[in-house]
Amino acid sequence: MEHIKGQEDERKRIAISVHDDIGNRLNILSLWLNNLDAENQEASKKVITNQITELIDSTRNISHSLYPVNLETLGLVLYLQELVTNLSHKINLIMQIDPAYQKKDIFTEVQIYRVIQEFTTNVMKHSNANEVVVYIRNHQKYLTMILSDNGQSFDYEKGSKGMGIKNIESRISSVKGFYKWKNKIGIGSRLIINIPN
Repeated sequence: MEHIKGQEDERKRIAISVHDDIGNRLNILSLWLNNLDAENQEASKKVITNQITELIDSTRNISHSLYPVNLETLGLVLYLQELVTNLSHKINLIMQIDPAYQKKDIFTEVQIYRVIQEFTTNVMKHSNANEVVVYIRNHQKYLTMILSDNGQSFDYEKGSKGMGIKNIESRISSVKGFYKWKNKIGIGSRLIINIPN
């Protein structure tokens, strides 16, 4: 757990630096370019502005991949909805979140987000699925999460566990959670997780 917490702290530090420093510098440069002499610089301004817009987007994406910077301010539910929007052109990500979801400590919420993100990434990379469903419900003693897809799935017992699966399981363990894979080859994968309240 300490190892993962250390990794998250380092990712957060780098992410904030990228987000606040590089991102702000690129925004200022973009504003400066927008004030160039339009008569002489129109063509080059357009090309450079497009490049800078892409750099700003890339910086934001790098920042989010290192640490979910806005999770603390937006909260897990809104941040997951943002993930749905960001991936909408790649996969249909459906969130079924208990309206009475109770906020967890930030470390736990980051791990929940990372598990969902990693599961979805694995599905997009290794399965022919076009849909992932995330179900989150509060119970008296546990927060239950069920992650499923409609892809080809894999034989958990026979298959070699790649880094994606190991990362998911390690993150669940780091919050004292327990899990069970219930996969059906050719039908989809299903991961059931319980995290103590």
